[in-house]
Amino acid sequence: MTKPFRLTRPEPLEAQVLKAVLRALELHPLVAKAWRINTGAGKLVRKNGASQWINFGVVGGADIWGHMTDGRALYVEVKRPSGDVSPEQNDFIMQAKKVGCVAFIARSADDVMTNLMRVKNE
Repeated sequence: MTKPFRLTRPEPLEAQVLKAVLRALELHPLVAKAWRINTGAGKLVRKNGASQWINFGVVGGADIWGHMTDGRALYVEVKRPSGDVSPEQNDFIMQAKKVGCVAFIARSADDVMTNLMRVKNE
């Protein structure tokens, strides 16, 4: 049995959403600076041939770290519209909010504007 044909708008890739979110943060007057932070592991090879595995980043850490013009830390987890947030990512965002940081999940540049408007009105 074949699936019925459905014409739907293609969903943006997470890399496209990330680019739009970073641009929105760069232009927003409440954001002083924001950076893309990578998490992962890799093999470090030295000139003498010795090597070792290194981990970098924070498990569950947000995709974007930065700071607001008022001095608060900023953390943004970026997901494509249908992307799932891991329990570790959710915990990271919740803990950051709990201690007064600006932290949220963005699935579009509009989410940046919505969340930062809330911050402005607090």
